Amino acid sequence: MTYLYFLIWLCMISFSACNDMLPDAEELKGEAGIFPDYKEVTIPCNIAPLNFKLEEPCKAIVVLSGKDGQIRVDSDNGSFQFPEKKWHRLLDVSAGGSISVGIYIRKRDKWFRYPPFSIRVAREKIDPYLVYRRIAPGYRMWNRMGIYQRCLEDFTEKTFLDNKQTNNNCMNCHSFCMQNPDRMLFHQRAVHAGTYMLTDGHIEKLDTKTERTISALVYPAWHPSGRYVAFSTNDTKQDFHLSDANRVEVFDNKSDVVVYDVERHEIITVPHLSSDDNMETFPAFSPDGTRLFFCSAPAKLMPESYREIRYNLQSIIFDPEKRSFGQAIDTLYNAEEEGRSAKFPRVSPDGRYLMYTVSDYGNFSIWHKDADLRLLDLVTHKTDSLPGVNSNDVESYHSWSSNSRWFVFSSRRDDGLYTRPYICYLDASGVPGKPFLLPQKETDYYERSLFSFNIPELIRGKIKVDTYKLIDISKYGEARSLK
Repeated sequence: MTYLYFLIWLCMISFSACNDMLPDAEELKGEAGIFPDYKEVTIPCNIAPLNFKLEEPCKAIVVLSGKDGQIRVDSDNGSFQFPEKKWHRLLDVSAGGSISVGIYIRKRDKWFRYPPFSIRVAREKIDPYLVYRRIAPGYRMWNRMGIYQRCLEDFTEKTFLDNKQTNNNCMNCHSFCMQNPDRMLFHQRAVHAGTYMLTDGHIEKLDTKTERTISALVYPAWHPSGRYVAFSTNDTKQDFHLSDANRVEVFDNKSDVVVYDVERHEIITVPHLSSDDNMETFPAFSPDGTRLFFCSAPAKLMPESYREIRYNLQSIIFDPEKRSFGQAIDTLYNAEEEGRSAKFPRVSPDGRYLMYTVSDYGNFSIWHKDADLRLLDLVTHKTDSLPGVNSNDVESYHSWSSNSRWFVFSSRRDDGLYTRPYICYLDASGVPGKPFLLPQKETDYYERSLFSFNIPELIRGKIKVDTYKLIDISKYGEARSLK
């Protein structure tokens, strides 16, 4: 019996060795066409497997080789899903180094081999969750949408709130205080309208429209203390082009910036943030809480002047103890001199970099194909146009990971229609890596999906909320009015 077990063991070893043998293959010139394009990207050491497929389906083999580890996946159709446990073990041993990716294809009963490419594995982790809204790409059919949280370390996606649960209303502008999942807010519009503040499990519904504000509160940005949230108030309109490459136009007739005091339930502002002569919007606090960034443009008659309006990027001192603002406004991006328009300022949590979006005109660049990201070094005051990050299509909304080494942004580079989240590494010297598309378990996920990913926000953990309590407050709770 012992001899029989030995023979079985020997056969298993022989089969495994034969199975792991790679075929003799003729080397090909050029690169393998794969989707998503994960060639030469830099990834965090805690990211989910980068499953991909060949652009031309065929029988193929992929071998991932790292320090003291290897993964082989065989496919009959050129689609590759990597085992999660083996993938994470390979990342663990390869952190600070790279993984070599070898691709073998079989055509006309013969094997061919592409030149291998590398995937660099950074030691710095990315925040483990990404929160986004999924919505139809035209933003007109908004009766079917939801806010979701995706674990970036695997493929688990959980629904935070789907508007099927709230009478198909609009929900938007989810925002977090310093990537903290326990301190967030979002808006609901139309049915069950209000701003919902979630703080350590407590849910508060607010009616944020007052007699002295243009509208209910709109684009939010938390103060790092959690005591304040800066908002814009906007008279926003949407229009549609028949022949322009930028299919949708969103513009403001007027707008202001205000700060909401969470503890006192009061709105505060000053004339140079809420003037009739200018349109102020898109606020953002510095990580130390002492400066408020925002965008501002001279007021113009809209929509007649929609192609002429360009926004400056500015900042003002804020004293959180006195709830007061400085008198001087600093201009970091002068739209008249630059000839373009700035929007969406976001400061890295370490306070070193300010990322923003520029486009030829306007303040809402989701549909502007000329929209690109910019990176301002707040120490050297040098601006990087990020040529290796931007594409020929829209790059727009962006957010930072809590360690300032990663950012995620919205892009339409894949097909010009659907907005998808791309992740990018930024080293301590401010040098970015090549962005990569949010990985999915199924390699044809993005081909099958009919929704855009809107407002990608990185957070440090999972949102813990009693969904049924949130829905009950949404439908039946009384909204608190603000002073």
